[in-house]
Amino acid sequence: MTPYEKLTSCYEYIKDKIPTKPKLGLILGSGLGDFANEIEIEGEINYQDIPGFPTSTAPYHVGKFIFGKVDGIPIVCMQGRIHYYEGYDISDVVLPTRLMGLMGIEILFITNASGGINSSFRVGDFMLIRDHIMNFIPSPLIGKNIDELGVRFPDMSNIYRNDLCDIVKATAKDLDIPLQEGVYIQLTGPNYETPAEIRMCKLLGADAVGMSTAVEAVVANHMGLKCVGISCISNMASGISDVPLSQEEVEETGKKVAPLFRKLVKESIKNMVK
Repeated sequence: MTPYEKLTSCYEYIKDKIPTKPKLGLILGSGLGDFANEIEIEGEINYQDIPGFPTSTAPYHVGKFIFGKVDGIPIVCMQGRIHYYEGYDISDVVLPTRLMGLMGIEILFITNASGGINSSFRVGDFMLIRDHIMNFIPSPLIGKNIDELGVRFPDMSNIYRNDLCDIVKATAKDLDIPLQEGVYIQLTGPNYETPAEIRMCKLLGADAVGMSTAVEAVVANHMGLKCVGISCISNMASGISDVPLSQEEVEETGKKVAPLFRKLVKESIKNMVK
């Protein structure tokens, strides 16, 4: 089965289970899954119930689509994502994003937990993603182009749309929530990076590092979706801090910043979708 055949098969299974056509798709990163509490839930679909759909195995990633409204705005929320390090083919990693595109979303709002490379960042900061680097992971567009979704050679010069970034930035200012800006780099994981690798990333111009997001943004852009992203600096990257890295630190930081995160994301959605 080709990636497009799998995609359309998954869509055929869920299309009659979607309560309302969503305008925005939201991907919740590690430690940030409780945003689902802000949604007026109208329906849920577990990943494991969709034939052929990859199952999220990452810690604390629930693994389901949540359909509902945020202040009257219809959205679909991914509570748990698929990572390349889980052993899936890259086409499976981006399958959920493409599926949300078929559901009818116009905007993809990506969040993640990341390690801070920029020494001016602090644990718990939010970073507006202005651009990304993903040369260390396979492009999700490798292989026969899916012409039904987009062009063979899509432009990536404005992948995180400036207009949406400006809205998030203005929203953060109105809420008095500090917001950093920078470049995100996606590496494969699941191991955390070595100090030498972080020095390399810094030389390349990255401000934060993680194991997701860039590939999702690429396929969203390929499909003509508008994309915006916020990264939670859950820890300082290896070599930037002397503290050994752990999943527990990621989750603890996510819990601490959750109230501000929920407020920023909720108000940004209201300002982006009018």
